[in-house]
Amino acid sequence: MATSSEEETCVFCKIVREKTAVFFYENEGFIAFKDKKPAAAHHYLIIPKKHVKNPSTLQPSDLELVKQLFSIGKEVLQRQNASTDDARFGFHWPPFNSIQHLHMHAISPASSMGFVSKLIFKPDTYWFVSAASLVEKLEKKISET
Repeated sequence: MATSSEEETCVFCKIVREKTAVFFYENEGFIAFKDKKPAAAHHYLIIPKKHVKNPSTLQPSDLELVKQLFSIGKEVLQRQNASTDDARFGFHWPPFNSIQHLHMHAISPASSMGFVSKLIFKPDTYWFVSAASLVEKLEKKISET
């Protein structure tokens, strides 16, 4: 859980509060907006409105949160007529995340990304974990308890 000072200084919490971005999706718990440094023609960030620090802080009880982020990411790409088959969905893992507010990248077409972007968003590396792998990791923790 975030402290109020974290929420006050968090760039993404400010976007939620002040609606300083164009939302491509919004419901009671989540928003999606374009990444300011897109890696492909379609590059969106899907975030919970509630401040969650980063993917390393997630617990098995957060499984549904991650599944919702993944589902919304797919929906946003579909609404924009972007491929969900040639897409990357995932999270930068600390210390490789630039903002301490949980956010999932939805990028399409992944095949159009440049060399550096392909490295930055390379699935299941120390620095970028795919949404599917994070779901699997949380499900495994649940089954172990």
